[in-house]
Amino acid sequence: MDPVLVLVLTLSCLFLLSLWSQSSGRGKLPPGPTPLPIIGNLLQIDVKDIHKSLTNLSKVYGPVYTLYLGRKPTVVLHGYEAVKEALVDHGEIFAGRGSFPVLERATKGMGIVFSSGNIWKDTKRFSLMTLRNLGMGKRSIEDRVQEEARCLVEELRKTNGSPCDPTFILGCAPCNVISSIVFQGRFDYKDQDFLNLIEKIDEMTNVLSDPWLQVCNTFPVLLDYCPGGHNLFFKHYTFIKNYILEKIKEHDESLDVTMPRDFIDYFLIKERQKDCNQPLKNMLEHMAITMTDLFTAGTETTSTTLRYALLLLLKYPHVTAKVQEEIERVIGKHRSPCMQDRSHMPYTDAVIHEVQRFINLTPTALPHEVTCDIKFRNYFIPKGTSVIPSLSSVLYDSKEFPNPEKFDPGHFLNENGNFKKSNCFMPFSAGKRMCAGEGLARMELFLFLTSILQNFNLKPLAHPKDINTTPVISGLTSVPPPYQLCFIPI
Repeated sequence: MDPVLVLVLTLSCLFLLSLWSQSSGRGKLPPGPTPLPIIGNLLQIDVKDIHKSLTNLSKVYGPVYTLYLGRKPTVVLHGYEAVKEALVDHGEIFAGRGSFPVLERATKGMGIVFSSGNIWKDTKRFSLMTLRNLGMGKRSIEDRVQEEARCLVEELRKTNGSPCDPTFILGCAPCNVISSIVFQGRFDYKDQDFLNLIEKIDEMTNVLSDPWLQVCNTFPVLLDYCPGGHNLFFKHYTFIKNYILEKIKEHDESLDVTMPRDFIDYFLIKERQKDCNQPLKNMLEHMAITMTDLFTAGTETTSTTLRYALLLLLKYPHVTAKVQEEIERVIGKHRSPCMQDRSHMPYTDAVIHEVQRFINLTPTALPHEVTCDIKFRNYFIPKGTSVIPSLSSVLYDSKEFPNPEKFDPGHFLNENGNFKKSNCFMPFSAGKRMCAGEGLARMELFLFLTSILQNFNLKPLAHPKDINTTPVISGLTSVPPPYQLCFIPI
């Protein structure tokens, strides 16, 4: 037989087999657009603005629908009711970690973000307990954040009111807080190791939000054979992990089990107290990856939110003025802000919440996975199916937040001007997989922002109406456009 004919027949059979395998199970899953063989529904998703694509598809297929990212089905949850029902009401079943090949390859199933099963449960339980022991939400960690807020203010004073890009300085502050928890100490803002960490964390975040990476996650084979930002991500991730591994080894040599100094010490003590069948190398790597998770997630999400907050305060000077008036009235000029102040500052609290809602930092939560078969809203979702919760659909719920496309602190204030909570406030996700560092992040945002506005007026380089707040990237995270401003001492 003609070899060309054999090739055509073979490819045709593979095409039909792929089409059949994708369609055979669709009657069980929620409805969704018909996938193409091999690429699935990739052509129906704008990888530069995923959450907009998910919203448009929800208008056709409802709040629970199925997408094929490549050949694998993924269930999308759109809107507060669907997200809450899955992640909270059925939290244990939806607590698996879905496929994210780039991060899976970097973490090897270890750490806290991309582990699953008992490894994830044990690591998260230990991390939360250790953060509490170190003072999560209590005075000791608040002291660390206040100290860093004072250092941040001093660094901003050194700009002498000249135009500056705040990206680097705002990255240093949360990174130093994590450093004080993990390593017991902070870095000087000019320390070369510190500069390298900040630079690499920032570049890794940009790579993760690049549209090309979304394609690589759909077709993991590209990771092995194609050039691209994923190679830079792996390089930087390995650098940070190895840096932390060296710190762990230093701690191990000087460990006093009766006086744990930081997160690393608690981890080492825990490992020494149990009968561990894992080789030492794996245990150390698991520790290093867990702490790399803390550094990368704890640094970049907070620093990006702070950077976006200042941009919005430049855009809306009347909001800035009201926050500064509240700071002057409640705190004054001669003492540092503290967390007790927040309950007396409803407008400032509302502004910070609105910043987090409006910027939609993580439009979709990291993928979940159902841990067993489940009948959900009369659909059958088999064990191992990936699930994407659309957090933007919750944060931009027009019933809960009138005119959600508008930045308005009034979304979190009642008619009397008091702070108003909302169940739809889910920037940290919800359920079993919600961000373990939520308490620390909220503390940092309040203390850093109030400290800045207590000491400086913010001067834009353009008229407020000309300031653009549209994210330049909206993939895994929403990255604000670059900008400069002047910090004018008060």
